[in-house]
Amino acid sequence: MTANESSQLVAALPEVSHVGFIFFQGSKRFTDTTFLTSKKKVGVFVNAPLDYVNEQIEKHSLDTVQLHGSESPEYIRQLPKGIEIIKVFGIADAKDLEATETYETLADYFLFDTKSEQHGGTGTAFNWQVLQDYNGDTPFILSGGIGPDSAEALKNFPHPKLAGYDLNSRFEIEPKIKDVAKLANFLKNIEL
Repeated sequence: MTANESSQLVAALPEVSHVGFIFFQGSKRFTDTTFLTSKKKVGVFVNAPLDYVNEQIEKHSLDTVQLHGSESPEYIRQLPKGIEIIKVFGIADAKDLEATETYETLADYFLFDTKSEQHGGTGTAFNWQVLQDYNGDTPFILSGGIGPDSAEALKNFPHPKLAGYDLNSRFEIEPKIKDVAKLANFLKNIEL
């Protein structure tokens, strides 16, 4: 199975709202292809030049841009109007949540991931209880080491601003290839 075939099967799952495509060449999940889908297409970038991001938005008809680097508020203001923005923050403790404050009103969603040097994809979770200190207005997506064994913990993690989950490395057979049956089963076990 190819990466595109795997992603298309994931996109066909009714519980999936967004499908991600990683345009960061430093990632083992890097791609330069997408496909037609009725789901929102997310381009994932890390400190990419604005010209490159705009080019990929146009070329692939991206609906959403997910920013995993140290992109500034000014950078976000220069992205095309109408594009959905997900700004990622690495979280280790409650102090890390302070970084979100200057991005309020600029991002549609924050994504809280495990803090690391490698811009996500670690497959390890952080202490989600830290997020009880998050009082911002922007809804967030939970990421960082969520896997098939996380369903019960997610059910026991209520937060008024929790908008969804980013499911990636722990549902892979290998980088870019998802275990679609495992993912489908997991999605049936959690209801947001």
